[in-house]
Amino acid sequence: MASADLIDELSCSICLSIFADPVTLSCEHNFCRECIDSVFDSQAASGLYTCPECREEFKKRPVLSSARVLRNIAEKFLISQPVPEDTGIYCTYCVDFPAPAIKSCLLCESSLCGKHLRVHAKSPEHVLTDPTNTPWNRKCSIHNRIVEYYCPTERVCICVHCIAVGDHKGHPVEKLDEAPEKKKEKLRKDLEILSSKKAWAEKEVQSLEERRTDVQIKAAHVTQRVAVLFRDVRRELEEVEQGVLDEISKQVEKISESVSIVIQQLEIQKDELSRKMSRIEELCKSSDPMTVLKDQNSDGEDICHIEQEDTMDTVIPSEGNFYEDLIKDGLHKLSDIIKDLHICVQKQEGVLLDEETAANDLLISRDLKTGSSMTVRLDRPETPKRFKNFQVLSRRSFSSGRHCWEVDTIYSNSWRVGLCYPSMGRKSFIGDNKDSWCLQRCNHDEYNKVHECQRIPFQHKPTSHKFRIYLDYEAGRISFYELSDPIRHLHTFTTTFTEPLHAAISVWKGSINIIN
Repeated sequence: MASADLIDELSCSICLSIFADPVTLSCEHNFCRECIDSVFDSQAASGLYTCPECREEFKKRPVLSSARVLRNIAEKFLISQPVPEDTGIYCTYCVDFPAPAIKSCLLCESSLCGKHLRVHAKSPEHVLTDPTNTPWNRKCSIHNRIVEYYCPTERVCICVHCIAVGDHKGHPVEKLDEAPEKKKEKLRKDLEILSSKKAWAEKEVQSLEERRTDVQIKAAHVTQRVAVLFRDVRRELEEVEQGVLDEISKQVEKISESVSIVIQQLEIQKDELSRKMSRIEELCKSSDPMTVLKDQNSDGEDICHIEQEDTMDTVIPSEGNFYEDLIKDGLHKLSDIIKDLHICVQKQEGVLLDEETAANDLLISRDLKTGSSMTVRLDRPETPKRFKNFQVLSRRSFSSGRHCWEVDTIYSNSWRVGLCYPSMGRKSFIGDNKDSWCLQRCNHDEYNKVHECQRIPFQHKPTSHKFRIYLDYEAGRISFYELSDPIRHLHTFTTTFTEPLHAAISVWKGSINIIN
């Protein structure tokens, strides 16, 4: 882009445009041929010609010498310039054919093309500006003079008469070409403040969007868990129902067998009685006294020895004993199942890892939910709370109530998860003492329940990498569940707790993530 100085050097001082067919006077000043001819034509009547630049006088009309070098430079400069954008502002005086305006005169309130600009008045009061459709905005509405000043008190642009005799007399004023810079400086400061506020608003919006997304993700997770829990409850309910029905069927079958035996015995007894009755009837009809007296099998004493038993109550129990006890047992079992699962849908305070207890070969994530084994030891201070190797406790302890949390072990194949007392030795691992209970996985894909160094393998090998740990402190129960489909109960430790309990994890390879 050409500098402003170069444009000034290539501009005619009469038309203020780039030279068109430039010529040189003897005083070495250059003008457009058409522009200087127009000036000399206006001076011909006086017989005295003067240079518009230096005011040198000539008695005869000066001979115009063509400035070829200057013309070539001006032409190349014009060619190198981009095509001016059509501003939509046209010359006020070109009526037949609209020509784009290159300047506007604030005094005349008109716009001028290059041709009319050459013949336009050059006196100082004719102020030329870039083309504008509203040149009257630069004139004082009261004195009809071009505004040259700005009044900060009233925040309006004014002319010189407004200062001298108008309402702004005595007001501090600023020149019109200086006032915008001061206002721009203030606007820049305002822009910085607004930019800062906008950045804060954008950050808040982003934070709220992230929180909303987090809520939606957590809600989806909870929804899935609730669906799984109720499906498991329905499955357990169906199993309990089927168990009760099966037990009723067994009881009915058992009673039927007992009744059949009793009926069979009664049928035999009935036949015997019928036989005796027939014999007695024959004896009663007999006319031979010796026959009646000699018969020993129909003696009345034998008949009195046959006892009648209340077989109905002894063989078939009363209605309450028949099914109420079975139903009560089933409901108690279902109640225990729901009690175990109920805690998992209640809102729980999250389980976070306590970095102050973490061994120096165990890295704890920033959110305090993941523990990862390290090959290089960290430089944490040694304290009585810190474990020696690959182990960490939860920040929170549990001294009452029911609690539930889950762990994801997908990134590790050698770990232990469970609970322990805070007094457990810091050189020991959970499960290897009487103060802790845990679920273990070894490198060779073996799963064990561990307490007091006793490792008992599970008959069923878990297929899921997610596990749920359930604590009922008052009942003295620690239960482990595999989060498979359906959820599978793995084992429950039962004891009497004597201290508060902390969640604990040990990781020898990879990492374990706590899911709250």
